[in-house]
Order: sequence, then structure tokens, then C-alpha cells
Amino acid sequence: MSENIERRRFLKCLGAGSLMLAPLGCSVKEQTAQDAAPHYVMVFDQNKCVGCGGCKEACNKANNLPEGRSRVILEQQSSAVAGQACPHCGKTDCDCQRKYVRVSCQQCKNAPCVSVCPTGAAHRDPKTGIVTMDASKCAGCKYCIAACPYNARYINSETDVADNCDFCLQSKLAKGELPACVQECRYDALVFGDANDPNSYVSRLLAVKDSVRVKAHLGTEPSLRYIPIVKLGV
Repeated sequence: MSENIERRRFLKCLGAGSLMLAPLGCSVKEQTAQDAAPHYVMVFDQNKCVGCGGCKEACNKANNLPEGRSRVILEQQSSAVAGQACPHCGKTDCDCQRKYVRVSCQQCKNAPCVSVCPTGAAHRDPKTGIVTMDASKCAGCKYCIAACPYNARYINSETDVADNCDFCLQSKLAKGELPACVQECRYDALVFGDANDPNSYVSRLLAVKDSVRVKAHLGTEPSLRYIPIVKLGV
């Protein structure tokens, strides 16, 4: 079943006011003490991203971010060596080895930003487990910014509160929708769901696809997974 079909089923089956998302089927329900806690993850497939920037624009709009700031950055990288012929096409000025990397909050299970926050403003949402901010508690101390090894936090100039990608927890998930960037991606480069649900699409995807995490050696346990380019044209 294609990702587009899975996505349509996801949106059709979500309860309008539910935060307990289920990427497959219609088993959306309130989390109870007997249920396993959700672990929401996002998968970024470098093989499918074309660098259009639609995800960034959708994020900025959905979360009312100030001019010049974004929770999502697309970083263009290339393994090409200047002056050397491309191993794929033989040219020295091609884009064969170009790739894009999503730079955003990694939604760490062991989040340093949460550990160092002196006021509890940076915290894990009790219902979803997603790292987010309580604006009323933020003192603007920037401890969370300094502690983040992914350079994914900043002070919102309009709210004076530290900001990070929280999978659109308040702007989209609260309405029973997918994160704005996932909805906007026309190339299915982004997948979102509960990795603790063995029947979810994201769980089944990670079971058959090799994925990597950024700076996993730090023990932060990032929830953002990357499917790297392993073969040209895949």
C-alpha cells in the first residue's frame, strides 16, 4: 500500500480533537494507564526530498513564526570533490551527489533541553511524550539553547520564549492533523507516527528501511530518523 493511501487513511480516521494519533486504521483512542506510552517519530527520506522548501514554509505559517526564523532548515550537502569527475556521470559540474538534510529539533527521548531547564518550561507533554514549551514558565535564560547538541533551539523574538519543533503539537496535532511539514510534502519524504504501535505505517517502514540518527552516540536517543541515499536514483 502506498504512502499516499496510508496518509489518506490516517487523516480520515483521526478524531478531530484527539492527540492520540494512529497512522494506520481507525484505532484512535485516549491513552490510558494500561496502554503503552506513544513514541512519536518523524522519518526523513533523503532519497525523496528535492529541496523545494515547502515543509519549511508550511511550518512557519502553521506556527506563526517571526520573519527570518524557522523551526525547520533544509541543508544542501554534496559528497562531490571539486575538480574530480562524478563517479555516476563522469562530469565535474553535475548535481548527482547533491542531497538535502532536514535540520530541526530531534525530539530526543533523553532531551538535554528538558534536563537543564530551571523552570520546567521545556518539558515533555504528558499525553504525547513530545518535547515542547510552556511559554508562561520560560525565563529566557537560554540554558536549553546551550544544552541542545543539534543547534535546533532559539528565542522567538515576538514571544521572548525559547522555541523548537514540537511536531506541531499545538497547531496541528491538537486538531487531529499531521504536522504541517508532513501534510505539505508532495514527495512523501516525511513520515510521522507512533513507533510504539507495531501496526503503524512508520513502525513498518523502519522495520524494512535502514535509518540513521544524528549524534546518536551522545545518548540523547533522537526521534528524528533519516533514510540516507544509498544508491543513485533510488
